[in-house]
Amino acid sequence: MGILERWQWPGNIRELENLIERGVILSPGPELRINLEELHTPPFVPFAGPHTLRDIEREHIARILHDTNGVVGGAHGAASILGVKRTTLQYK
Repeated sequence: MGILERWQWPGNIRELENLIERGVILSPGPELRINLEELHTPPFVPFAGPHTLRDIEREHIARILHDTNGVVGGAHGAASILGVKRTTLQYK
């Protein structure tokens, strides 16, 4: 519980919701089991070139897609987390 309380939740409340939902689905019995290894942030790798808004947007989208295992649409997909339409994200 302490780890969950100290985690900064960079993916906002949806990240917590997804973690709990996966725990409920994957727990073998009546006790909730959560894989705390999921709570890791990929190391930040700075851009080699200039930081343009397009570069920052591309990096942010890539991170969200990594966090959602490439799922673009749906209630827990990258488009929903980013607050854009699925087609907009696919275009980007």
